[in-house]
Amino acid sequence: MKHLDSRRLACLVAGLWAGLIVCIAAIAAPAGFATLTPDMAGRVAGRMFAQEAYLSLAVGVILLLLVRRQARLDVEAGRGSIFSTEVMLVLGTLFCTMLGYFAVQPMMAAARAGQGLWSFGALHGVSAALFGLKGLLALTLAWRLARA
Repeated sequence: MKHLDSRRLACLVAGLWAGLIVCIAAIAAPAGFATLTPDMAGRVAGRMFAQEAYLSLAVGVILLLLVRRQARLDVEAGRGSIFSTEVMLVLGTLFCTMLGYFAVQPMMAAARAGQGLWSFGALHGVSAALFGLKGLLALTLAWRLARA
């Protein structure tokens, strides 16, 4: 029964995480830019993405522990690998968070100040692509965990 409970918990957490990512991308950020000045909307969006990045690190670590436990149980039962698809999906979301927020975001701030090699627009595109990929990975993870 414990095995099932940890999988259900992982499914719930992954679904909530994916929902948060989709809400920020589809509702919160567009609403800010539709109602506020571009400068103010950028600051609000920046704050939302900062909070989401730190939350994603915490959620990602929790999910990694849960899906690694499941992978370990599967290996002990003679099926699967310790590097299950679910483990790889969580690692992918963590990679997107680390690269997108903690590497690209500081480069965007520098580009906005006229520094660095890349334009703000190019870096914004990279950041948006990583955020979108993270959302797809989180949705895929929730979908795969729900099938049991």
